[in-house]
Amino acid sequence: MSILSLLFGGSPLDPDKFKLLDTHDFKTAIRNKKVQLVDVRTPREYRAGHIGKAINIDWFQKGTFEQSFARLNKSKPVYLYCRSGSRSRKAARKILDMGFEKVYDLKGGYMRW
Repeated sequence: MSILSLLFGGSPLDPDKFKLLDTHDFKTAIRNKKVQLVDVRTPREYRAGHIGKAINIDWFQKGTFEQSFARLNKSKPVYLYCRSGSRSRKAARKILDMGFEKVYDLKGGYMRW
């Protein structure tokens, strides 16, 4: 079992469907585009500051989390972030299991933004 698997649980994420982006690449990818940008932190964290037009879908609210993602387009890429990267990695795994085709995660989370 790899170190990443131990840290984040489960098998490694499919590199064809998941990509970890550094701050520069993440900014470039979401700049001036209509994207599905999701902040998976708590509403309190979101209110304290978030990236541009991100919507807030709290990872800790399991029922609401799945219902909210079910309203998004599974065939369009989703850009995720949390505080440091742990929750967004777990969220990526979950939404890929829900059938999303492409997920991008902000390396280091909002703390690196």
